[in-house]
Amino acid sequence: MRRTPPRRSRADASPPIFATRHRGLAEELRRLGRSLDSGVTILLLGDPGTGKDRLARLLHELSARAAEPFVKIDMGALADDLLESELFGHEKGAFTGAVAGKPGLLEGAGEGTIYLDRIDALSLRGQGKLLRLLEERNLRRVGGTRSTLIRARFVASGPPNLPQRARSGLFREDLLYRLAVITVRLPSLTDRRADIVPASRAILRAAGGPGRLTPAAEAALRAHPWRGNWRELENVLLRAGPEARSRGAATVDVSHLALVGPSDPEELVRAAIRAGWTLRALTDSYITLVLDECGGNVAEAARRLGVARKTLYERRRGVGS
Repeated sequence: MRRTPPRRSRADASPPIFATRHRGLAEELRRLGRSLDSGVTILLLGDPGTGKDRLARLLHELSARAAEPFVKIDMGALADDLLESELFGHEKGAFTGAVAGKPGLLEGAGEGTIYLDRIDALSLRGQGKLLRLLEERNLRRVGGTRSTLIRARFVASGPPNLPQRARSGLFREDLLYRLAVITVRLPSLTDRRADIVPASRAILRAAGGPGRLTPAAEAALRAHPWRGNWRELENVLLRAGPEARSRGAATVDVSHLALVGPSDPEELVRAAIRAGWTLRALTDSYITLVLDECGGNVAEAARRLGVARKTLYERRRGVGS
């Protein structure tokens, strides 16, 4: 394999989403780092938005394969009847409509990385063909007689429940074992709440925005449900930075975060409890935000809050409880 020029240090190259205080993930990433230059297959499991695509590319960029191609294949986008032709290529006349030979997606990988995204979308028939390829490491075009040795490393990604799907017969267990020589489970963002604020600051700085967050903004980020995981967090922060700058703010506050909160009040309260909000802090923050939304109009804010104006005045003076 051709060696690449000196690589960046792994700490400098890693995006903030892979700097973690999550003990389980940190250990799996350390184990993964020790295998960067091996050829073993790697399986990345996680919900959408947890960083599987980014980790696959990072593995490639930090390895001795960095100068070789990185070939991403969305398995869910391949029609079952065209799977072999798309992956392996075909020779002229191999089937009706094959008026010329065509290389497959796998042929262009060289000694680089082949990333099989959404491996769970592959049909059982397609899984059998992929298993044979991984075992034999020989690629033959449809209608061809010449075999080509596959030297690229395979990385695959799927949902967290892929092992359960295999046990239920929805995914081939033998293929799962072949893919999962090394397995990395990427937790959802709600399971990595200690990482949210440090990563948010890093994302803001990288985007050229204010790198600081107010305590209220930090609490709001920790409390948010983040159904879209890191993808949603980055989208929120990439909007918040310019919003803060446009208002001349040196820090990002709650009002700069376009957070779409939980629609269920109980879910909102549970999120606040997880973030460690006190009742007083939660109430004061809510009143302040409503007043901001009302442009400081106390009468309108009292109407929205469902309290008398006197109660709101007293609360603002610190008389109310």
